[in-house]
Amino acid sequence: MRAPKIDYLPRGPRFPKRHKLGLIGCGGISRHHLIAAKSFGLEVVALADINQAAAQSRRDEFYPQAEIYADHRELLARPDITVVEIATHTSVRSAQIRDALNAGKHVLSQKPFTFDLAEGRRLVALAKRKGLHLGVNQNARWAPQFSALLAAVRGGVLGEIHTLDMILQWDHTWCRGSPYENLHHLVLSDFAIHWFDIAACVFAGRTARSVFANSVDAPKQDMKPPMLANAVINFGTGLATLGFSAYQSFGPKEYLCCVGSKGTLRGLGDLYTLKSLELTTAKGAVKIPLEGAWFPDGFRGTLGEFLRAIEENREPTINARDNLRSLELCFAAMASADTGRAIKPGTVTRVTG
Repeated sequence: MRAPKIDYLPRGPRFPKRHKLGLIGCGGISRHHLIAAKSFGLEVVALADINQAAAQSRRDEFYPQAEIYADHRELLARPDITVVEIATHTSVRSAQIRDALNAGKHVLSQKPFTFDLAEGRRLVALAKRKGLHLGVNQNARWAPQFSALLAAVRGGVLGEIHTLDMILQWDHTWCRGSPYENLHHLVLSDFAIHWFDIAACVFAGRTARSVFANSVDAPKQDMKPPMLANAVINFGTGLATLGFSAYQSFGPKEYLCCVGSKGTLRGLGDLYTLKSLELTTAKGAVKIPLEGAWFPDGFRGTLGEFLRAIEENREPTINARDNLRSLELCFAAMASADTGRAIKPGTVTRVTG
C-alpha cells in the first residue's frame, strides 16, 4: 500500500515584511513565540512585560533593536505595530486583548483564550466590529502527529470518524512550587485544552452531547492539583477518550488512535515526538513518517496561519469564535470532575482554572 499524500507541515506568511509584531508577556512560553517569528524573518519591534528584566532578556536574545515597555498600553500606542501576540496569564489577558483590539491591532492570544465564555464572545464581537482578526495559539494543531491527523480527517482519508483515543503518561511535576500549582485543574485546563481542541477539530460539524471526566490525586502525591485525569466526550455518533497520567510517570509516552469508516490512524511514541503514524485501510497498512516537532513547529504553524489569514483577508482556522467550542468541552470536563456527573458542553460558562 502506498502512503497517501498528507499536507501537514506549517506554512509561513507570504509577505513577512508587511507585518510588524509586538509581544505582550515575556515569560517562559514567549521564547517559542519569538523563535517562530525569527524563523519566518518577521520583525518584532516591541516587547512588554511588567517584569522589565524578562522583557530585556527576550529582547537581547532575539531582537536587540526592539523597544521594551513595562506598560502594554505604551506598546499598543505604536502606529507601526500591526499584530500583537499576547502571552500573559489567562487571568489578565482579556483586558489586554480588549486594549489591543481597541488600538486597532490584530491579536493572537495564548491559550486558554479565556475562563469566561461570555467575555470570549464579547471579544469576538469586538474584533468583528473593528474589522480585525482575533486568533488563539492552539499550537498543538501543528504538532506533526496532530497536524497529520487533522489533514487526514479533512482529506477524507479516514472516512466518517468513529472514535478518537489520546493517552499520555509523563512527569508534570516541574510546576511544583510555581504559580501553575495553584490551578486546581492544572491537567484538565491549562494542559488538556490542547487535547480538547484536537477532539473538537476531529469531530468538527458534530455537536458534543456530554463530557464525563475524572480528576484525582496520585497515591501519596505532594502537589496541590490532581495529577491524574481522564475524559470521555460523547459526540452522539462518535466518542473521544482522553487519558492523562502526569505524576512522576516513568518512560513518558503518548498514544493516538483515530478510527473511521475508511481507515485507522495510529501512533505510539515518546512524548511530543512521535516519528511516524500507521495508516490501516482495506488495502493494507502503511507507515507515514513525520517531519518536525511540536516545538517549534506548533508555534510556527499558528503564527504562519494567522498572518496568512490577514494577508488573504479571511478568517484564520484558529479564530477565537471557533475556539469557544474547544473551551466548552474543557469547561464541561472540569465541572464533571468536580461533580461526578456528565455535563453538557456550553452549560458551564465560567471557570477559575
